[in-house]
Amino acid sequence: MKNTFIYISLITTSLSLAQVGVNTTTPQEELHIEGATSTIRVEGLNFANNNLNLGTIENTRVYVDTDGDLVLGDGSTDIEVLFNPANYLDDPLDTGGPDSNVIGQTGTGSGYSEAGWPRQEGPGLSTFTLSRNAIVEINYSISYDLDKAGDPIDDEHARTVQFYVYLRRDGPDVQNPGDQTLVRFDVDGNPLNFAGNAGALGYSGQFYTNGSSVGASGLEGFDKRFFATGHDYVKLGPGTYTPMFAGVCFVANTAGTGQVSMQIGGGDDEIVVVAHYYN
Repeated sequence: MKNTFIYISLITTSLSLAQVGVNTTTPQEELHIEGATSTIRVEGLNFANNNLNLGTIENTRVYVDTDGDLVLGDGSTDIEVLFNPANYLDDPLDTGGPDSNVIGQTGTGSGYSEAGWPRQEGPGLSTFTLSRNAIVEINYSISYDLDKAGDPIDDEHARTVQFYVYLRRDGPDVQNPGDQTLVRFDVDGNPLNFAGNAGALGYSGQFYTNGSSVGASGLEGFDKRFFATGHDYVKLGPGTYTPMFAGVCFVANTAGTGQVSMQIGGGDDEIVVVAHYYN
């Protein structure tokens, strides 16, 4: 009888330490499912049995809780579209003032100017608010026109334009690079900077040739409206923020045409801010 109990005990211990394989006789982990197209079905997580399952709308994220259990999470609490106003920037192409939409051309490719002003002010119109730490995704499309004293440019000179977006705390303010509302660091204290411009995010650039004649250099930029797009991520803490813009326009050959102006905001300007929350 004693030998029988020892034998049973050894079998039980061996089974409790065994690795289980599905479609394999040599499992490498406690549970090993072999096969390039293998899947796992947990009926407690399906649409019929779990109200957090999104059904046919989209895939639902599965998380691991503190006990190691697989659970469904409410995606809306982890990812949120914070900001998506229609036609974000003021449309009138003004010619001056502290909140100007005008950026003067330079021949050196330096000297970004802050320009563009929210068309409307208020929560969801010019500001978004974070309630907790998040990786913030920023996507934008910004419109711009180039002219000389209001007339289209037809000098066939190659030009480059560049833009970036930056953030201010609490709302729009008179554009001033030294303003303390400028967000210069992320939530971890890392500096935000591009080409010496504090707070710069989502850099974008493009180049083209202005001309009205038909041919190799014709119709590329004469009397046209252009759009630039940008994308970036930044880690931010709780607070209220306003997206703003800066840009530069430069030309290698400054002969003949003289001073050219780039005005932003004449078209539909969009900016979408998405929060990816984390603990």
